[in-house]
Amino acid sequence: MSWTAEIPWDPDDLVPPDDDFEPPFPDDAERTFIASEPARPSPARFSSASDALHTVFGYDSFRGDQAEIIQQVVSGGDALVLMPTGGGKSLCYQIPALVREGTGVVISPLIALMQDQVDALSAVGVRAAFLNSTQDSSERMRVEHAFLAGELDLLYLAPERLRVSATADLLDRGTIALFAIDEAHCVSQWGHDFRPDYLQLSVLHERWPTVPRIALTATATEQTHLEIQKRLQLTDARHFVASFDRPNIQYRIAAKNAPQQQLLELLRTEHPGDAGIVYCLSRASVEKTAEFLVQNGFPALPYHAGLDSRVRAANQARFLREDGIIMVATIAFGMGIDKPDVRFVAHLDLPKSVEGYYQETGRAGRDGLPSTAWLAYGLQDVMQQRRMIDASTGSAQANAAENAEHRRRLGMHLDAMLALCETVECRRVQLLAYFGETSTACGNCDTCLSPPESWDGTVPAQKLLSTVVRLHRERNQRFGAGQIIDILLGRTTARVTQHDHSSLRTFGIGTELGEQEWRGVVRQLLAQGLLAVNSDGYGTLLVTEESASVLSGQRAVMLRRDPERPERAAKTRRGTTAVALPAGAVGIFELLRAWRAAESKEQGVPAYVIFHDATLREIATGVPSTLAELGTISGVGENKLARYGEAILSVLSS
Repeated sequence: MSWTAEIPWDPDDLVPPDDDFEPPFPDDAERTFIASEPARPSPARFSSASDALHTVFGYDSFRGDQAEIIQQVVSGGDALVLMPTGGGKSLCYQIPALVREGTGVVISPLIALMQDQVDALSAVGVRAAFLNSTQDSSERMRVEHAFLAGELDLLYLAPERLRVSATADLLDRGTIALFAIDEAHCVSQWGHDFRPDYLQLSVLHERWPTVPRIALTATATEQTHLEIQKRLQLTDARHFVASFDRPNIQYRIAAKNAPQQQLLELLRTEHPGDAGIVYCLSRASVEKTAEFLVQNGFPALPYHAGLDSRVRAANQARFLREDGIIMVATIAFGMGIDKPDVRFVAHLDLPKSVEGYYQETGRAGRDGLPSTAWLAYGLQDVMQQRRMIDASTGSAQANAAENAEHRRRLGMHLDAMLALCETVECRRVQLLAYFGETSTACGNCDTCLSPPESWDGTVPAQKLLSTVVRLHRERNQRFGAGQIIDILLGRTTARVTQHDHSSLRTFGIGTELGEQEWRGVVRQLLAQGLLAVNSDGYGTLLVTEESASVLSGQRAVMLRRDPERPERAAKTRRGTTAVALPAGAVGIFELLRAWRAAESKEQGVPAYVIFHDATLREIATGVPSTLAELGTISGVGENKLARYGEAILSVLSS
């Protein structure tokens, strides 16, 4: 079970760990395989990696470290790959599986997505299958026979399935080309996507020591990186760490003020008709936000662990297969999603960590086209996260010291996330620095486009901290940010008049700032560790040890002031592979999209399985007139050319 924060005020509204796990398999544990013939290894289908790349996937050259990674695995070596979403991680194990003898076995964390993964590979002529609990016994037996007969290039398994002895026995009888461990960060017990069954994947090295392994993840700090290496016993693996920069994504963080309306403005002004993901912290927020978007004319669907599994599956299928669907979800949604045309990811609540934020925002713009990562962030987010950390009991199996360390790490994760939110510098620089990467200002995030002011907030901080100290001198007092701000503004509310005004010398001394500005001061003092939240469940504020130096005048407090109206989307985006379509190509592109939509509906597969938008854009721009010309388009491999070539030429000639 994942580490989860336990809070006392609404347990039914919390987000449980992702429940897309393989259930126990008592029938499998007892079953023996009926195949009596010796296993026949599948021969290598391609003589070289470049041949497989061009023939199957329709690309002329590798990107970044892909060629070196692939060569490492093809030659029988282990590899640990850290590469951003959209960087081409899948090719790093798919191509070696086509070049090496045997079947590539892929450990994939979500069984709900295996069908789509297999469909995408089948569309380009790769012989792929999966084994999981969604299949009946006859389907599983068919896949097992195909594996033993050497008729599969890739076989997908959930990590839970390796607990079943029959699965290991099956693998023993076949020829394994490689093991690919996808989403390898799930092995980290301190990570945001911890999956307990990943801890036992060291069995791959112990039971099949001669089979090369490749572990891949789109996000990992140095600590998580080392943990993956240790727990998966990748001692001799070569490490490949690509840049985590996603230049086509524009990062923006806005002060929260009626967040649903802020989201609506974002969609109407920048992303009408686009597919996207909206993340909310609670199930209730997911339901309300999805309903709000539908009422305002946007096709939105909810996704959270409290929904019936059939509803979740249907909603996920619509999101993957239809254009322009918005998924409103908890963080239980998104891992392994391979939809390339997600144009925005919006957060209506503060993520718990920079790793989680990066992982979730990385689901936008996998095709390299311009995309937006937008976050609404406010005071209540900070206070709620602080309370959740303080109330967290960690794991029942851990001792007090381990649970204290757990809370400390959660606090460090939150501090880093708050620092990203409150920075006056380039957000991309700060984000990449978290992963140990240096960079220069991007010119394509909100702080670059509309630089915020940094101002000396020492005096306001002293006024606010002094009010907190004075209120604590009164016994049995519970007060949150709102009451403190009322006192500073001199408001005679019912709560304020309960106090002894003679002890509240700060009453009315803060009128130089408005309420929203004071809320910003509280938020930033919490972010800087100069205020804390009591774990009493009432949001009572406390001073910290660091507060003393501010009150004594020994420490200055610099605060961020947001621009009046932050600039919206940039007109040009740094380093993006996207280019504006020529005027004459727009109509052709839409015709191709309409053809693709009909084709995907008929086949029951996501539209991107047919062709990515980037490929359709290139076709619409170049307007090939022969199959030979069409075959030169990036993303058009031999299998797709044979299957769809004539239909595309027909669309182009219409």
